[in-house]
Amino acid sequence: PAMNFRRRPYPKDAAACFPRPSIKCIFSLVAVNILAVPHTTAFLSPASEAKLSLSSRTRTEFKPVNTRHKLPRFLHQESEASQHGRWRLQAKTPDEDMSSTALSPSNKPESTSSLKDILIIVFPLLLVYISNQWSRASIYYLVDFATGASTNDAASNAVSAYEAMNIDLQFTQSQYGVLASTAFTVLFALSSLIAGNLADKYNRKILTLASCAIWTVATMAQGQAQSYDQVLAARIIMGGACAFCVPAAYSLIAEKISKDKAALANSIYGSGVYLGGGLASLSILLDENTGWRDTLEVIGLFGVLSVLVSGVLLPSDGDRDVKLETDVVLDLELDKKGNSRGMIGDTLQILSIPRVRYLFLASLFRFSSGLMIGVWKAPYFKEAFADDAATFALLNAFVVGLMGLSSGIVGGYIADWVGGWISEAKKQENNRSSSITLALQSIFDEKTIRLLIPIVGSLLAIPTWYLTTHTGGGDNAFQFAMFWLSLEYLVAECWFGPTIAVLQTSVGTSKTGTAQGIFVLTGAVGNVAPTILGWLYGNQVADLPSTTTSNEVLADLLGWGVCAGYLLSAIFFGVSVFVSGESDAIPAKK
Repeated sequence: PAMNFRRRPYPKDAAACFPRPSIKCIFSLVAVNILAVPHTTAFLSPASEAKLSLSSRTRTEFKPVNTRHKLPRFLHQESEASQHGRWRLQAKTPDEDMSSTALSPSNKPESTSSLKDILIIVFPLLLVYISNQWSRASIYYLVDFATGASTNDAASNAVSAYEAMNIDLQFTQSQYGVLASTAFTVLFALSSLIAGNLADKYNRKILTLASCAIWTVATMAQGQAQSYDQVLAARIIMGGACAFCVPAAYSLIAEKISKDKAALANSIYGSGVYLGGGLASLSILLDENTGWRDTLEVIGLFGVLSVLVSGVLLPSDGDRDVKLETDVVLDLELDKKGNSRGMIGDTLQILSIPRVRYLFLASLFRFSSGLMIGVWKAPYFKEAFADDAATFALLNAFVVGLMGLSSGIVGGYIADWVGGWISEAKKQENNRSSSITLALQSIFDEKTIRLLIPIVGSLLAIPTWYLTTHTGGGDNAFQFAMFWLSLEYLVAECWFGPTIAVLQTSVGTSKTGTAQGIFVLTGAVGNVAPTILGWLYGNQVADLPSTTTSNEVLADLLGWGVCAGYLLSAIFFGVSVFVSGESDAIPAKK
């Protein structure tokens, strides 16, 4: 008979309704129940099946009676809740609350998430992410190398030490490159994998709020610094704290938002890069009125506000000791004793997937280009267009905040749409699509079609960025540069949401935090690019011939360096489409 795990209430005189069973009958029923448990899901209705709750806390193992037979097919499917090697079935009554905050497989959204569902999760995370980006990017707009800030006499500079950090603390272009990228990256890189692994196991709300509080303190400490070394120490601490923000957020989004809306939700959250970057650009205006020290204090106060508001609005993360379903299959394959391999094992499992490896490689070059723009764009415009600094602050905030935000959200929406479109098109019989549509269907599936967005975006970004840094002379050079910069952000920043969505579907739910930690680590490694650019810039400026200006040197370095990164990222995004999405460590199942 079909198994039903719900306890049904019986009347008090239920015993009188049934004949007294024999001992043989009792043993027969027990045997049938024991043998039928592994195959129970074949008999359950969808409503009953949804009420199965799994737990990794027990050691009970269900195995076929005859070990010569293969495991049931559903045990090999990653999407099935029965994938655990050690689990128990917990009966639930109709009165039990199925909307528990414990993050178990039954809480994985099965229906399409509405915009309201997305915002409930994403908005408080976005607020924290804006604080993250504003704090880390503010230093880009609080320096000025246009007036020879390396001299010891600050009074001789047109820009006073009150407004420029590098003049007040007396550091050079090369030191700024270290401060803006490498110093931040040191602890950031070391913390990324740890942060991702913790996000898979512990309360992500606490991780998010605690990390925000730490980088807020570090931001305020920079405002009180009296030497370059003190700012350097604060940036290192900030980098370690910022590493815990993104893996926890993307892990929550992957778990709470339906897969068909994953790219959109990831893009909305990723828009924090552009909103925080826009606020950082407006810091130029704040700097002119309050000085660089008080500007950092204001940014720190926004961080305090973010912690308080997100602490109230962000839903509880529940019991993070519950291990999600996809952990066990890879663990059992890699360790026959059934012992978890931990963070290192999770990392090796993720990197054993060829598609994921190329996604990380493509993201590395894409991060490198974006970080070179982020770190050196403001110094370049201040040098090339010294009379338009205030105008640049306003227009750049518009470009980063509006164009970057629009590109990210529209890119995520299109990625979800094309994923659903190609999935439906392949299901239809007698498909009479155009030759272009049929060609796309033969190359892509519903997962990899999303990568078409970052491929096209990176290719279009090459000419638009080069024209941004090579507008030539003339009265309208600044206007043309800002025009091309706007187009560059509009076409380039669509990559984030689709890339994260493909990464999440490739590694499975339980490894999302660790995978996101590796993804953040690629961004940390990409921070080396601005440092190298700063070193090259400082050396070339030192040996600069009289016929060449420093902004021309910076324009060439930025133009060719960023465009090379875009081209390499497009190539490796394309390669990731054609390679296998299965792990090399586990043979493909027949």
